[in-house]
Amino acid sequence: MQFTRRRWLEVGSSSLLGLNWPKALAADAAAPGRRSGSAKSCLVIFLWGGPGQQDLWDLKPHAPAEVRGAYRPIATTVAGLQISEMLPALARHAHLFTLVRSVTHKDFEHGSAAYLALTGQLHPLPGTNTPARPEDFPTYASVVSSLRRAPTGLPSAVTLGPQIHQGNRPPVAGQSAGFLGQKFNPFRVAEDPSQDDFQVETLTPLLELPGPRLEDRRQLLRGLENRRRHSDSTLEGMDSHFQQAFEMLQSSRVRRAFQLDQESRGLRDRYGWSRFGQTLLLARRLIEAGVPFLTLNWARQNADQWDTHKQTYPKLRELLPPFDQGLATLLGDLRDRGLLDSTLVYCLGEFGRTPRINADAGRDHWPDCYSVLLAGGGVGQGQVVGASDRLAAYPTAQAMSPWDLAATLYHCLGIDPATHLQDSLGRDYLLSSGRVIPALLR
Repeated sequence: MQFTRRRWLEVGSSSLLGLNWPKALAADAAAPGRRSGSAKSCLVIFLWGGPGQQDLWDLKPHAPAEVRGAYRPIATTVAGLQISEMLPALARHAHLFTLVRSVTHKDFEHGSAAYLALTGQLHPLPGTNTPARPEDFPTYASVVSSLRRAPTGLPSAVTLGPQIHQGNRPPVAGQSAGFLGQKFNPFRVAEDPSQDDFQVETLTPLLELPGPRLEDRRQLLRGLENRRRHSDSTLEGMDSHFQQAFEMLQSSRVRRAFQLDQESRGLRDRYGWSRFGQTLLLARRLIEAGVPFLTLNWARQNADQWDTHKQTYPKLRELLPPFDQGLATLLGDLRDRGLLDSTLVYCLGEFGRTPRINADAGRDHWPDCYSVLLAGGGVGQGQVVGASDRLAAYPTAQAMSPWDLAATLYHCLGIDPATHLQDSLGRDYLLSSGRVIPALLR
């Protein structure tokens, strides 16, 4: 492989830092929208593949056997609200969250539907698995990163878990900063917090360097950046990535947030030793440290995802216990620490599953009606909003779209959905065309 001078400078300066993510760091900007909500932070839990509404949140015990499936509904702490018997811990915490049983759209394909789920915008090419493009609408995390400043040393947005791919294709759209530019990409933590040797590789190499040596590298890097800026205008702004890199490396708050071994064994046991459970615990620590926005991907590299076309129930018997344990513990932990009112938790997939079980004992894609969970951050507690028909196939009350949920999310974070974003050419984009849903709010 032959390196150009530009490529050598890019790779060389990254190596000098001991980092491999300078282009992926999210920087901060000052152009906030109107503040209106109470949430200081948000955690989006994305269940890649699409969990079935009729097996988790919206069971139909009186429907035909090929619709109702294998699980029975159980009572919760909210009178009249029942959820799956596979979610007993969440049933005991139902007074802390809101279920929406009437989300609807028309995109049946994973990639473009994930884009809709993670941006609140329809993909320009619906029904496709088009990979991420520079002109994409930015993911929620990048929007918030561009509008809200994190405490010094902390990233404004973090993605926990593997990057989402559809098969062997490139990463699906909806996970990046898109037209906002690379400096607003979330900081990614792909490592598994449930492992004994967990550490964030992109931060670890220089954490052990003495302060003077780290500062020497900062000065040398600054010289390289000045040279690059004069020779290549496309690299403008790269110094902001490195500046944040040094701030993170020097921040004791960052170091503490990633030290899961500082938590008691009892609490870690309550979250569960699955990857999902320990990643939720890490998310809580980052929220506590002051990170404004986190996305947690439960995706293919976890070796367990939610696309259950075949043998739904053996798969769900693997997925649902750690999901139930981890999410219920997170909600209780946030409440006990006084963080739930200021933290919006939004748990969703890109769509639901077909009402009828197919010939392979599975359920296929179904965006016409599905359920999502919201908690904290100004959202009501212990309620169900919306309803579906007797097959969990179509909304019968309070139908709402992903763009309505996006508008509500931004409202809860104090960001006016009518805010306009600009790309690098100064073109305007409306943040959300959806409507804030009053029924979801306290």
